[in-house]
Amino acid sequence: MDAEAQKFEEIAKWSQIVCAIVFLLFLIWAIRKYIGPAIDAATKARNAELAAAEKHRDAVQAAVAVARGEVEAADRDALSIVSRAKSDAVREREDILAAAKADGERVVRNAEGELERARMAARASLREEFVRKALASARTAAAARVDATMNSQLVGTTIDSVERERAGALN
Repeated sequence: MDAEAQKFEEIAKWSQIVCAIVFLLFLIWAIRKYIGPAIDAATKARNAELAAAEKHRDAVQAAVAVARGEVEAADRDALSIVSRAKSDAVREREDILAAAKADGERVVRNAEGELERARMAARASLREEFVRKALASARTAAAARVDATMNSQLVGTTIDSVERERAGALN
């Protein structure tokens, strides 16, 4: 029984080896048939994701470069605007000062003219007052100095003088 048991053991051992080899072949076949394509598909999908991510990264880098250029342009524009605003402010200040100076000079000229007119009016008023007072004083003095005979003599002289002037003007 020993030889038979050994023979069975030998068959069992080779049976396990053959089963293991068949199982390994089946496993390799199953991996290649089902798991291999899944791995290939997953690899292709991952590679496609990586390619899309790289493409997106490149697009973002290009967008960043464009944005940096726009920021630089905006900075230049801002500096230009500030410079223009300063020069406009200086120019406007000068314009306002020139207009204010011209208005001031015009007001001074007008005031000088008004002052001269006021002086003339004051002189005329003073003259009229002097004439009124002189006439009042002359009337008072004349009334005291002139009597009825002298008055008729003065009236006669004045009438003669007016008639002579009229006759001279008619000729």
